[in-house]
Amino acid sequence: MKYYIIAGEASGDLHGANLMKELYKQDTQAEIRFWGGDLMQQAGGTLVKHYRDLAFMGFAEVIQNLKTILNNIKICKEDITTFNPDVIIFIDYPGFNMRIAKWARTKGYKTHYYISPQIWAWKENRIKAIKRDVDKMYIILPFEKEFYEVKHQYPVEFVGHPLIDAIQNRPITDKEAFRKENNLDDKPVIALLPGSRKQEIAKMLSVMLSVVDDFPNYQFVIAGAPSQEYSFYEQFLNKRSIHFVSNKTYDLLSISHAALVTSGTATLETALFKVPEVVCYKGNWISYQIAKRIITLKYISLVNLIMDKEVVKELIQGDFNKKSLKAELQKILNPDHREKLLKEYDVLEEKLGGVGASENTARLIIEHLK
Repeated sequence: MKYYIIAGEASGDLHGANLMKELYKQDTQAEIRFWGGDLMQQAGGTLVKHYRDLAFMGFAEVIQNLKTILNNIKICKEDITTFNPDVIIFIDYPGFNMRIAKWARTKGYKTHYYISPQIWAWKENRIKAIKRDVDKMYIILPFEKEFYEVKHQYPVEFVGHPLIDAIQNRPITDKEAFRKENNLDDKPVIALLPGSRKQEIAKMLSVMLSVVDDFPNYQFVIAGAPSQEYSFYEQFLNKRSIHFVSNKTYDLLSISHAALVTSGTATLETALFKVPEVVCYKGNWISYQIAKRIITLKYISLVNLIMDKEVVKELIQGDFNKKSLKAELQKILNPDHREKLLKEYDVLEEKLGGVGASENTARLIIEHLK
């Protein structure tokens, strides 16, 4: 069968790649075209557009790049028409994907959505479009089941969380070799995960790096995003105590003692690696003012949302400053605090279900098509 997959960011690339591997395994005749990144390209198939050309963060940024976005939508529709797939699989990225889904339904294509848009956070009225335009929805967060089926009477499939697969199936890190390759000494490592887009990286790192001199007994390591060149990060590496690794976030987390993490999927990845963390976020002022008026969630990190309580500290916008960050980092370096946090992480992992999200999703997609 022919599959057309659309992922628009780094996390979608990871989950899309694992889904593709399972589709190829379960359907030996599979043909796949996709929008995604390097990991999906390594899995096989044909890359149409890389997510680095699609990533616009925040309301103001979307408006500034509207012409590019509309052109990408046009390219996508034309490419789908030419390929004529048996199914279109959307992976998160709702602003783009829901537009394509609406069009695809009018053209008679089957539409499957893997990793639900976070309509429980904002834009809940999108449920109308999902009911109308999406044939099957595969969810990865346990609380989404009740949201869709009880609150909105829309059947969904809970497949488990693909991060558990991604982490379990990765090659085991040779920790000693990794330290040696990246010129790391024996000091405990504090990982800095500033995000994947240039604008957020610049905002986040400027504050994250401000606390480095206050923790001389630790070494700070920036996790470089696969979508960014090393040259972009050089401006932040003027301190001798700052190290940098590119596209090796999982290896870095496997040796980390603590982490400062930009809100997003990385907060959950860090927790699953059992690394104490402080969650950070600072966005465009206009985008933030709009967002806080329409998003009613108590938390922004997936860890706290899944646990339905504050497990990890969130420093947002004005609260994300040197003084607060230093205080919170000191807390998670405290042995007693760390022990409590790690116990909460164990409960978190249980809530997410076991391994097999990618395998389950591929199987269900193929079953529904047959």
